[in-house]
Amino acid sequence: MPEHKRKVGDRGQVTIPKELRDRRGIEGGDEIEFVEVNDKIILKPPTDEERLAEGYRKRAERSRELAKEMEEASAEATGHLGDAPGWSE
Repeated sequence: MPEHKRKVGDRGQVTIPKELRDRRGIEGGDEIEFVEVNDKIILKPPTDEERLAEGYRKRAERSRELAKEMEEASAEATGHLGDAPGWSE
């Protein structure tokens, strides 16, 4: 993980590197949370309801995609091997 160093301005301001902003979806005007953990200060975008809901939607969509892939693979296996003897759902 590359390190990004920045100087703190006289008023305590720091610019978050563009690469990190882009990767984390941080845009101008967004709020940032500062969390102190042991001897470190962690910056993170706040978890708002819409961002959380979007994560759940993406996860649900991926689950549906995987279920469809498994259904197709199962049907293909059944076509090649036939039903497993003694198997019941």
